[in-house]
Amino acid sequence: MNLLRTLATVSGMTLLSRILGFVRDFVIAHGFGAGMATDAFFVAFRLPNLLRRLFAEGAFSQAFVPILAEYRNQRGDEATKTLVDHVAGVLFICLVGITALGVLGAPLLIAFTAPGFSADPEKFALTVELTRITFPYILFMSLVALSAGILNTWSRFALPAFTPVMLNLSFIGMALFAAPLFDTPVLALAWAVIIGGILQLAIQIPALKQLGMLPRLRPVWRDEGVQRILKLMAPAVLGVSAAQISLLINTVFASFLVAGSVSWLYFADRLMEFPAGLLGAALGTILLPSLSRSHATDNPVEFSALLDWGLRLTLLLTLPASLALAVLGVPLISTLFQHGLFDANDVLQTRSALAAYSIGLTGLILVKVLAPGFYARQDIRTPVRIALITLALTQLMNLAFVGWLKHAGLALSIGFASCINAGLLWNGLRKSRVYQPMPGWGLFASKLFGALIALFLVLYFGMGSETRWLSMSFSHRLINLSGLVAAGLTAYFGFLWLAGFRLADFRKKAL
Repeated sequence: MNLLRTLATVSGMTLLSRILGFVRDFVIAHGFGAGMATDAFFVAFRLPNLLRRLFAEGAFSQAFVPILAEYRNQRGDEATKTLVDHVAGVLFICLVGITALGVLGAPLLIAFTAPGFSADPEKFALTVELTRITFPYILFMSLVALSAGILNTWSRFALPAFTPVMLNLSFIGMALFAAPLFDTPVLALAWAVIIGGILQLAIQIPALKQLGMLPRLRPVWRDEGVQRILKLMAPAVLGVSAAQISLLINTVFASFLVAGSVSWLYFADRLMEFPAGLLGAALGTILLPSLSRSHATDNPVEFSALLDWGLRLTLLLTLPASLALAVLGVPLISTLFQHGLFDANDVLQTRSALAAYSIGLTGLILVKVLAPGFYARQDIRTPVRIALITLALTQLMNLAFVGWLKHAGLALSIGFASCINAGLLWNGLRKSRVYQPMPGWGLFASKLFGALIALFLVLYFGMGSETRWLSMSFSHRLINLSGLVAAGLTAYFGFLWLAGFRLADFRKKAL
């Protein structure tokens, strides 16, 4: 399996999903606007979506994939299928219970997570109704995470990467065609969540059948593999929760700043998510099963080489992205968002947050590469401890920065924290001798530095005055920005080519 080709495939599927996500947001904004109904829906959808991030795609995947890879490589397909059946059965029972509690306890959940809605009985009642419709989404998405873990372990990465597209298509279809059929149109969005969850699970069933790994629901709580997965999940939940808590606290800080601060951070974060999702999520997805196989087959040399490949590729692709986001903040933001009520001041305020966020982009993606080095060895406690340390440091930096940098200080604390997190993970792998850097890092770094200088000069002098971007028409911005991006890419990769870099140098075969 060529990991570079696999990375390109997964990133391409992620890009498709992100583009459709923007289309989804546009359709919802156009059809429903911003008001009581959409507020109610976003709060209702946030609850199962948060549980999905905490359990399904976070703690469960981190615990399940390494154990599954171990069974497949050391115990054979029959034992692996038995493990899958037992895990699926236990997972299904737990999810049915959680879903029932969420549906029955929806009024309490809304009273706790959106206490301000209690003052408006109509809004509160609508949010409860929407929550009861959307909450079963966690059931489907947890089973999707189980299926994706199996497919990724068998190196079938494309289908799980494509799966989120189905949710976006469901949203777009229901918003455009089904909403007029409902007395309360926003209910169409809630049912779109359920339909999207069903579709995401359904498209993975044929692939599981082909592998002979379609689960039979046989809950066996005392199964050795099930017990090990549950023990690994406990600290993993804590680690994933730390990141969500950090974001929540940042929102609390921002809520005390001038009006618009939360929105400026949101739009800056949307721009950050593009490179973070395209590379970070994709690298983490393909590295975890590959590293797990290397660990299960007792191949430390291959394990270290995989990490080294991931680190070099991350620096090669994320450092120029970070630099471009910092330098081209005004051109990017004005082109994408300066329309209607989003004015020049909003562009400049969002730019300051984006520049601060960009400092941590490389660290954020490095975490996606380094953390699987622990998960694959079934060591979840170490990255959890590091996540908690990072959480504490983030809040200290918030207190230090927010007074004089305002909302940009909150973004800066996130950026620095990501770099600290990556540094601590790297140090932990080096101290345990799990990762040994391959030869040639000095020459690699010097060539990379030269390419970044070339990129900076082209972008900085090609951009010109930021003020003129604020007064351009949309078409002029788009043409000029496209030319700048093309010139920057040519300068960066052209310098690397002249310095001797070749695509073949980054091809990596996995076991």
